[in-house]
Amino acid sequence: MTEIKELDETPSDDGTRPATDGDLTVRVIEPLLPQRIRRPSDLLRFLATLLGLVAVILLALVAQKTLNGLEGDVADGTSRAPFLLSGLAGVLSASAMLGVPIAFAIERVLHRDGLRVAEGLFAAIAAMVLSFVLGEWIVHAGPEDLRLLMTGGRAGVEPVNTLLTPIIAYVTAVRISRRPTWRAALWSAVALNAVALFAGLAATLLGIVVSILLGLAVGYATLYGVGSPNTRPPGSAVVGVLRKLGFAPVKAHRLDDDYQGSRRYAVELRNGNRLDVTVLDRDRQVAGVLYRIWRRIRLNSETRRKAIRSLRAELEREALMAYAAQAAGVSTPRLVGTSEIGTEAALLAYEHIPTRALDDIPDEEIDDNLLAQIWEQVLLLQVQRLAHRRLTGDSIHVDREGRVILTDARSGEIAAGDLLLRLDIAQLLTYLSLRVGARRAVNAAAAGAGHGLLADALPLLQRIALTRETRAALSKNKGLLTEIRERIVELTPRAEAEEVRLERFRPRTLITIIGTAFAAYFLVYYLTQINLNMITSAKWSWTGVALVAAMMSYVAAALMLRGFVPEKLPLGRTVLVQFAGSFVKLVAPAAVSGVAINTRYLQKRGIPLGQAVASVGASQLIGLAFHIALLLLFAYITGSNTASSFTPSRTLVLTLLAVAVVVLVIVGVPRLRRMITARLRSLFSGVIPRLLDVLQSPRKIIEGFSGTLMLTLFFVICLDACVRAFGGSLNFAAVAIVFLAGNAIGSAAPTPGGLGAVELSLSVGLTLSGLPGEVATSAVLLFRLLTFWLPVLPGWASFAHLQRQEAL
Repeated sequence: MTEIKELDETPSDDGTRPATDGDLTVRVIEPLLPQRIRRPSDLLRFLATLLGLVAVILLALVAQKTLNGLEGDVADGTSRAPFLLSGLAGVLSASAMLGVPIAFAIERVLHRDGLRVAEGLFAAIAAMVLSFVLGEWIVHAGPEDLRLLMTGGRAGVEPVNTLLTPIIAYVTAVRISRRPTWRAALWSAVALNAVALFAGLAATLLGIVVSILLGLAVGYATLYGVGSPNTRPPGSAVVGVLRKLGFAPVKAHRLDDDYQGSRRYAVELRNGNRLDVTVLDRDRQVAGVLYRIWRRIRLNSETRRKAIRSLRAELEREALMAYAAQAAGVSTPRLVGTSEIGTEAALLAYEHIPTRALDDIPDEEIDDNLLAQIWEQVLLLQVQRLAHRRLTGDSIHVDREGRVILTDARSGEIAAGDLLLRLDIAQLLTYLSLRVGARRAVNAAAAGAGHGLLADALPLLQRIALTRETRAALSKNKGLLTEIRERIVELTPRAEAEEVRLERFRPRTLITIIGTAFAAYFLVYYLTQINLNMITSAKWSWTGVALVAAMMSYVAAALMLRGFVPEKLPLGRTVLVQFAGSFVKLVAPAAVSGVAINTRYLQKRGIPLGQAVASVGASQLIGLAFHIALLLLFAYITGSNTASSFTPSRTLVLTLLAVAVVVLVIVGVPRLRRMITARLRSLFSGVIPRLLDVLQSPRKIIEGFSGTLMLTLFFVICLDACVRAFGGSLNFAAVAIVFLAGNAIGSAAPTPGGLGAVELSLSVGLTLSGLPGEVATSAVLLFRLLTFWLPVLPGWASFAHLQRQEAL
């Protein structure tokens, strides 16, 4: 507890006070503030620097030839510079780069701020050790390409500069960036030193950039690890600002922080009234920024809020929302004062209203009158186009007279769009349904808000649209949203539940993008390793065979689809659909693109959605059965060719064991079992009746089964011809096993068309089967060129043609 002395003044009735003399002791009851705190901004900068470091290294590896050419140009240019001039520049820059930190350290020590200098020295030592260890690893054990980029292939060049990295870490840890003059001097010296090192061939461009980024990362890590001096103003400063606003506080008590981590104080005034004060600390403005950025990127919610907001912007935002709510006639605590507290905090003072949060009220005490009042207050916000954005149990309060009070206006939006207003309705409706049940909540909403607002909120009853606390509560009542929708439809039969896409992308899409990026990187890397002379020496006769087999696979795919559709499908247009699927593979995983485009094609042919999905599912099911059967058959044959008798091979045994292990894992893990079962059920529901329809026509059976078999055989023939085009020779059964295994891996990969996964699995499979690495890689790249890349252009043309003909 701390105490401060104030002038004794006689307050007026409203709590303000005239300037009179006297002594008054104001008690501020709060726990001692910590001497040091970890600032979220330091952690955010550390993570951003690490991401930048990784991005720079990956970009350098991709643009390796460009950097090597730049290094050569610089070496040629600097060799003509006078030795005296280049040497003088190096000495002066190194001296300046050492002199500026030393001078800053002396200045800090003279100002009795030696602890900051000690933290900087700790960061410098850590950076020096890290740069030395990392440099030794790059030189002796790291990837060859990275070593060449970091050293230029020259002996004696440090991959990570052991002088530059510690200095950057030191100046970052001592926060020299807050001193403009010192900052300008330091970075000028660093830039001059970097040019001198680069021109003197003592460092590479990548090495300099990595050294700077690594130093920044160590500096920010040190700041976050050891913490920074706590500059938050204490409660006594809050009381002092309140006095300047014209209030006469006699006691202040620290309350629990709010949901955003802001400090709250209960301040008693001399006239017996009380203020509820919220303190916004500058260092808390980036707290939770990663979550806000993630929600901002992922959701299309029409929000105008920035993910990172300044202290002043946060203060103005909450004040503006509070004044707008008061002007709209909403029952909310009245904002009576705002002010900054120095440069590190700001406060908002509200009149105190004794209330209970709705979260603290038992469910049985929430009657219809209370529900009606809640909707009345929310409608006042809606009429003035004010979005609350946090209608939960901790922001809805009830006073002693039973009146509803809305709080926590900071999350709100003024001049809100329709989507934000509808989101408020969906959020409140869901929360109240969790408390009193869907039927009572929907009935109260219909009576208080009207059927129109309910109908507007119907499409927005999605988990992703709700607050984090409400989503957590829904995990224990998973069927509640469905129950709410059904009840709304009962009350408003004409309500149109048109889909509203709130998610810009799903996490699965992000994984696909990342996987595609890595796949593209590895593909480019493998392409750079290929001997181009070997590519040009391919036997064109076998290449022609591979091309014909690749094209015939589209005819086989069309026959396969026709065989499992009782309705008549034209062969030519169905083949075009399969070509169009090769274009769709560029933006969708292999296992999804074919199913989606074939289903769409059948729908356009007048086949109902359920039957279309069942037909495609039937073809997929039979294709899966053929795939497994052929894999086992060729595995059996592969071993029997070298065995004394036609007995099962080790390959077959290992394949069976692997399949058994996968099945046991799926069966033994309930969550995985439910997920697989749900997906298979959604894919193959209705398949059996569709298969029975097909089995009534022998022609359909022959067409579907032969198309399924030929589809696999044509792909195997194509891969085998690609192997032979480069002089390789493998048993046909071995090639079939490699293809079947690689195709399965590619179908499971989340990248478009299995990009990266197929190339890697096929290359490894052919290499393990006995082919030289260069031959295997060249054969796989030719195979993928013929089956994945070459059909893209005709696939695009087919897709565009079918869309013009309204066949897709």
